[in-house]
Amino acid sequence: MLVNALNTISQWAIPFLLLSIPLYGFIKKVPVYEKFVEGAEEGFHTAIRIIPFLVGMMVAISVFRASGAMLVFANLIKPITELISAPAEIIPLAVMRPLSGSGVLGMATEIMRVHGPDSFIGRLASVMQGTTDTTFFVLTVYFGSIGITRYRYSVLTGLSADITGFLAALYLCHRVFG
Repeated sequence: MLVNALNTISQWAIPFLLLSIPLYGFIKKVPVYEKFVEGAEEGFHTAIRIIPFLVGMMVAISVFRASGAMLVFANLIKPITELISAPAEIIPLAVMRPLSGSGVLGMATEIMRVHGPDSFIGRLASVMQGTTDTTFFVLTVYFGSIGITRYRYSVLTGLSADITGFLAALYLCHRVFG
């Protein structure tokens, strides 16, 4: 019964919002379409402003992967990962997650294809997708869009959160699936 109710709510949530927001604006005498166009125009200008930051980040990620630096880093931290029982196959995913969401999605898909989605490594990759974030992408897009150029403490905080998320994913997967 609860599942049916949740399914019904999830099916009608977006249509409800698409109807209720313009209706609310109409009641409040807000020119909804004009405001929508203003917002879209502002979003377009923001996208133009952040393109150089995105290109720079994508080039840095490509150089990091193509140069072999990611594998060197993964090998450097291998003693630590063995100590905490982290599978070697997951390390490139953990290293790349703060850099690129789409790159890590491709890596996770490959892990699922090789090891299976119900394997420990497949489940760990899935949980890591939810417990970590694309820190450098977030900083590049959000900070770049408003012109912040010095974000040293934000990098430290974001990477600390990513490490914590990785460790939490590893702990939870060992407890639940191990």
